[in-house]
Amino acid sequence: MRSVLFDVDGVLVHGYTGQTERRRRWDEHLLADLGIDPAAFRDLFIKQAFEKEVLTGRKALLSALEEVLPQLGFLGSPFVVASYWLDRDSHLNRQLLDVVRRLRRTGRARLYVATNQEHLRAFHLWNRHGFENLFDDMFHAARFGALKPMRAFFERAAEILGPQDEPPLFFDDSEAVVQAASAFGWEGILYRGLTDCTAHPWISTILSQ
Repeated sequence: MRSVLFDVDGVLVHGYTGQTERRRRWDEHLLADLGIDPAAFRDLFIKQAFEKEVLTGRKALLSALEEVLPQLGFLGSPFVVASYWLDRDSHLNRQLLDVVRRLRRTGRARLYVATNQEHLRAFHLWNRHGFENLFDDMFHAARFGALKPMRAFFERAAEILGPQDEPPLFFDDSEAVVQAASAFGWEGILYRGLTDCTAHPWISTILSQ
């Protein structure tokens, strides 16, 4: 049994990634649909409360939205914006999830999600989008109080994984995170497309048996 971990955005979900050619924006129609300017939302919310407090679990997403949305001219419920965001930021990478499903059937891998995520979206992906049927656990930043590529994230994940016969195999779309995982002793693989997973020697070997 080997532990295999996958990031969310840019890996399990087609969404925001530093690889700009593959990036999908959830907020493309935010102004037309809800009257919120996406650039202002990023500057006032994402780069402030969300990245600094929400992702690490120090403040709930809905509470943070309720504080900031009036500054953006939105006077409705924060649930409206949260629901809009979650629904439009869930374009699953179904080809990769099929590979995860095949890995699970081999009985040779323990499968995990490792992601910079706040609690609400983590549960949304786990419960509504079927991650609970594919993965053994989800390691997310708000749960750990630490973001990738911080060493504290990997230390907490390693505590839960327990002793390993082989280095955990980790697919992420961020070079900085892959480097941090490798420095921690995992096998970090930069994910740019499906073959980065399927052509990996260990993956291809067990899937071919």
